[in-house]
Amino acid sequence: MWRGRATNVHFVLPADVDDPAGPSGGNVYDLRVSAGMDLLPVAGDWPRPRDTSSLEQTLARIPDGEVVLLDGLVACGVPEVVVPQAGRLRLAVLVHLPLADETGLDPATAKALDERERQVLRAVSAVIATSPTAAHDIRTRHGLDSVHVVVPGTDPAPEAPGTDGVSQLLCVASITPRKGHDLLIRALQKIDYEWRLDCVGPVRPFVGQLPEDDRVSFRGPLVGDALTRAYSDADLFVLASRNETYGMVVTEALAHGLPVIASAVPDALADGGLLLPPGDENALEAALTRWFQDQEFRSELRARALARRAVLSTWDRSTEDLRRVLASLRP
Repeated sequence: MWRGRATNVHFVLPADVDDPAGPSGGNVYDLRVSAGMDLLPVAGDWPRPRDTSSLEQTLARIPDGEVVLLDGLVACGVPEVVVPQAGRLRLAVLVHLPLADETGLDPATAKALDERERQVLRAVSAVIATSPTAAHDIRTRHGLDSVHVVVPGTDPAPEAPGTDGVSQLLCVASITPRKGHDLLIRALQKIDYEWRLDCVGPVRPFVGQLPEDDRVSFRGPLVGDALTRAYSDADLFVLASRNETYGMVVTEALAHGLPVIASAVPDALADGGLLLPPGDENALEAALTRWFQDQEFRSELRARALARRAVLSTWDRSTEDLRRVLASLRP
């Protein structure tokens, strides 16, 4: 609950933040921590918009001295818009993923985005990351004195009964190169076992570059009861991401008591499953082979998941942590 003048916090975020056709961890986070804020969605093809007028006009309408939280996807690519406002507004930027870390960028584009992000983050009053690992990375790469951490919360969920306890695998992630579906499918295809893989998440053009396999289904984005059923029917949650700042789907899986094998999610997973090196197809194949062949290993991963499930943070705590950071920006 926001108290006093904190209700005057303005949150500038992408216009598609509540689009059910394209859910993302960043969008879910934004909506879950925004209670009591003045939400200001801005249209644009972020982070490299052809037209910045929506953002320019939105910021211009906010009175001097107000606290403004900006989603990093909107703010970090346009220092020419954001930096001039830092003198009259108390700006905070929420970084879900450093712009240069998106998979598939050519080196010149990544370097340019990194420099633009640096200009923005050095100019604003506060920078917020969604995990300790991400905060350290942002602080180091941009030479910042401090970066606040507000980790995502998790909703309580019923324990997943699964199917036969082994064969039904679930991956919840947008079908993009960064999420590593190509690594996952290739690794599974090398294993002699009757597995099945459900891929839940927005289907992007990258899906056409993935290995074809009848055992892999692409179900598109699911929400509500349909997503709960997907978790409930799974025996193992697997995420082969090349890069993440947190990995909210991992804590969602753990909330259902699902065993987890994943990469690039040290803060979300903690000791709740098996963490693999990002981009290591051989390590992924070895871990999945062990999952299918070793009952003791499967039992160990389930026990780890249930232990982590018992200590997951809540969205109320995340909202309160963010409130304290933003309240500190007021004189």
